[in-house]
Amino acid sequence: MTDDGEAEAIEALQRLGLSKYEAGVFVALERLGTGTARDVDRMTDVPRSQVYGAAENLEERGLVEVQQSTPIQYRAVPLEEARETLVERFEREQDRAFEYLERARSGADHEDEHQEGVWTVHGRDNVSSRVRQIVADAEERVLYAGGPELLDEDVAAALRERADDVDVWVCSAAVDDPELVEGFADSAVTLAPFPDDPTDDGAGRLLAVDGHTILLSVLGGEELPGVRTETAIWSADTGIATVLLELLRSHIVDDIDAEL
Repeated sequence: MTDDGEAEAIEALQRLGLSKYEAGVFVALERLGTGTARDVDRMTDVPRSQVYGAAENLEERGLVEVQQSTPIQYRAVPLEEARETLVERFEREQDRAFEYLERARSGADHEDEHQEGVWTVHGRDNVSSRVRQIVADAEERVLYAGGPELLDEDVAAALRERADDVDVWVCSAAVDDPELVEGFADSAVTLAPFPDDPTDDGAGRLLAVDGHTILLSVLGGEELPGVRTETAIWSADTGIATVLLELLRSHIVDDIDAEL
């Protein structure tokens, strides 16, 4: 029988491409050093009849060495060598998969995946990821608004980087917050206050880019202790994006321009 740690190792090896039996045999041989099929059978849940085939597959993968004795002896390769072998295999499979996906995507009709829809993103990390992607595609102007607690370092770094090429405004009711000020010191980012202090406890963040892309988020219950769930909608080159951006332009941007 396997303990919890061994079971986790076997599951992890399966995620790296080994079968359940191959992973079990490999872990057993790492514990044994050198052993026969009988030795492996005694140490794992792998049936002896399956040990031979699994060991042969592991040999082909470069993870096990075989001694043609009577009985046959098996030995796992050193851990560092096994790690490199599995990493290289994983990277090859990853490259193969994404090369196919790129070919499949280029053959499909993706003239403008942003049209005809308003997209929803759940989870703070996912919202931040989408924000970074939209900011990275900016060509002229970025306006980001929200409290400092939603401005993680990766988003701040994306804003600082784009500010070298496009106009970037970061707006917050807490525009004088020392952490916010320090985060954008020595960068081309312009800090600006909200025209009105937001009072809605569920307010999240707002992102407007180049007059055609907008993202709005709201906060809900807790995603993790002390971290509230964030849900965002975003749209580009759609009617709703145009309407929301026009409202933003008339209600917020003009007021900010006046203050600046």
